[in-house]
Amino acid sequence: MSNNVKQRRIILDLATTLDGFIEGKNGEVDWCIMDADMGFTNFLNEIDTILYGRKSYDLWGQYIPQDEDSDDEKEVWKLIHSKEKYVFSRTQIATNNQAIFINENILEEVNKLKNKPGKDIWLYGGASLITTFINLGLVDEFRLSIHPVILGEGKPLFSDIKQRLNLKMVNTRTFSSGVVQLIYHWNGN
Repeated sequence: MSNNVKQRRIILDLATTLDGFIEGKNGEVDWCIMDADMGFTNFLNEIDTILYGRKSYDLWGQYIPQDEDSDDEKEVWKLIHSKEKYVFSRTQIATNNQAIFINENILEEVNKLKNKPGKDIWLYGGASLITTFINLGLVDEFRLSIHPVILGEGKPLFSDIKQRLNLKMVNTRTFSSGVVQLIYHWNGN
């Protein structure tokens, strides 16, 4: 009997503006549309692990929805918080039991994660962690939701990428909100 365990994939799933920013100049993400049609809950059910940079984890890793937030949004956050969380930080070591901190050997540690049994892994970000993962060849799938807004300035999605990546388009979806989702795979070439 063959033991064909499928390797887990690292999926970069995030929102970006038409001009390629993931945050406004003051860190604002108020332009991001949470469209029920996008099936974000379906995506969350396909993963069991979330990877954060330390700043992103501090902002969103333990976020508690407000009373006035919709029930749908509260359910999304409940689902997010049910996942195993890893935080990549050069300086901070584990301060709680809600996340596992990785301070060194990123390539080795992530490859261990990918080879463990489980669902796919969401690379949440931030920008510098995304750059590190791309430069180490660790991102298997890019799911970019392009929002119908131009900010003019802010934090760019990609910077300091060291090599060219040739991607294969696997899906595009458009939504009534004006968001277009692009899904690409990278196979190491």
